[in-house]
Parts: sequence; structure tokens; C-alpha cells
Amino acid sequence: MDSKAKKELEIFATQIRMGIIESTYNAKAGHPGGSLSSADVFAYLYGKEMRYNPKEPKWEDRDRFVLSKGHCAPGLYSALAYKGFFPVEDLKTLRKIGSYLQGHPNMNTVPGVDMSTGSLGQGVSVAAGMAKAAKYTGKNINVYTLLGDGEIEEGEVWEAFMFAAQYKLDNFCAIIDSNGLQIDGSCDEVMSAEPIDEKLKAFGFEVAVINGNDFDELESAFNAFHKTEGKPFVIIMKTIKGLGVSYMENEVGWHGKAPNEEEYNIAMKELGEKLRELEA
Repeated sequence: MDSKAKKELEIFATQIRMGIIESTYNAKAGHPGGSLSSADVFAYLYGKEMRYNPKEPKWEDRDRFVLSKGHCAPGLYSALAYKGFFPVEDLKTLRKIGSYLQGHPNMNTVPGVDMSTGSLGQGVSVAAGMAKAAKYTGKNINVYTLLGDGEIEEGEVWEAFMFAAQYKLDNFCAIIDSNGLQIDGSCDEVMSAEPIDEKLKAFGFEVAVINGNDFDELESAFNAFHKTEGKPFVIIMKTIKGLGVSYMENEVGWHGKAPNEEEYNIAMKELGEKLRELEA
């Protein structure tokens, strides 16, 4: 990836991270940790990979994105806002009474949200169905879905994976944010799904294991997805939970806790400095 394109994505990812902190701080609730670890893939999907039109969110031929780990809505909302689906200022209304930005994505209220999600494991099933529908109707549409490594402990996830392989959905790209932490602790201690890559290969997927916080590796993985025929694709992203905010990084306590005023100021100072460096 050339330096200019990478810089643009780094700026976008930093803006997304600032939106995550802004929204969860104002809500006094939410899930910043997994939203921050996913910020780079949100930036890549909406900054380079997907076909969509913010002025026409329901454009029939758009690519689809399903946030299967729906509690990371602050990351998705931030990406959508910075791409013009709705005002960035509205991120401050997250989870407030009367706001259209609920704690989990709602396709009926939020422009750009393709599926309402929240109950873990269900989003990937819908995404697989969308990919099958695109194949059935002859539409050139790719469907992307983002899961957490804790989420794939759900049995329904593996049923969806079987479905995608059975119907050779090569327009289906599952992305697993493997940051190693879930609400109750490390994934290894709670319910290890390893080896994730070997299991997905056995389920009939083409597999890429990458550093999910590196744009060159993200580009290589998505390029491989586009070259794969006759098989669904999965990107297993090794990431750092809470990345971008020093005191949140690799700290399980930030899975579902909002920063207080002092923590908010520290986070926004760090991210603001990063943004200024990138824009210089």
C-alpha cells in the first residue's frame, strides 16, 4: 500500500477511535475495548474495501456489513459518522433516551446499518444468508461480518460457517477480531476456541491469519479474499484490545466500561496528538 493511502486510513482509524471514546464517555456506558481493537478494520472496510453510498444507504447493489459482535457499535457508528451517513456530533447521543444510536446496531434507525445485532452469534448467520441471497439473485455483492473471538464460543456461529461452506459462498468474508479477551477474562481461560485457523480450514474456509492492526496485512488479506473462488473466506485478526488508548490496551476491564472525565481527557489527548502528527 502506498504511503498516502496508508496515511489516509491511519487518520480515519484515529478519528474512529476518537468517536468511540467520545460516544462511550457521553453515554457513561458501552464497550470501548473491542471497538478500539476493531477500529483499523472498520477504517479499511469503509475507507477502501466496500462499495456503498452514504447519500443512498439502502442502495440495492451496495456491499453489506454485519457487525455480529454488536456491542462494538461505537466503532461502527463512528466509522459511519465520519463517512457522512449521519452527523459526527450525534455520536455524543449514544445510548441516550430518544437517540437513534442505541447500544447495539438498529437497522431501522441508523443509516448505514445493514442488520440489527446484539445477541452474539446471530449476526454471522444473517450475513451468510445475505451472501446466499446475493448468489441466488445473481448480484455482484460481497458480504462482510465482524465477530469477536469470545463470540465464536457460540454454537450458532459454527452452523453459519457450515452453511457458508456448503453453498460455496465466495462472496462471504468473515472477520474474527482475535484480541484474546472477553468480558470474563482471557478467551483461553473462559472457553478456548483454538486452533481457530485449523478449525475454519476443516470447515471448508480459505483462511488468512494477520495482524489486524496493520493496514498492509489487511490489504493482503482482502486481496486474497477477492482471488478466492468456490470457498468462503475468513480473516483471523490478531489485535490489541483497547488499542490507541494507553491505559485501555490489553486490559479486560475495558471490555464494557466507559471512561470517566479524567480518563476521557487522557484518551482524547493521546488520540488528538496522534491525529495531529498524521495530519502534519
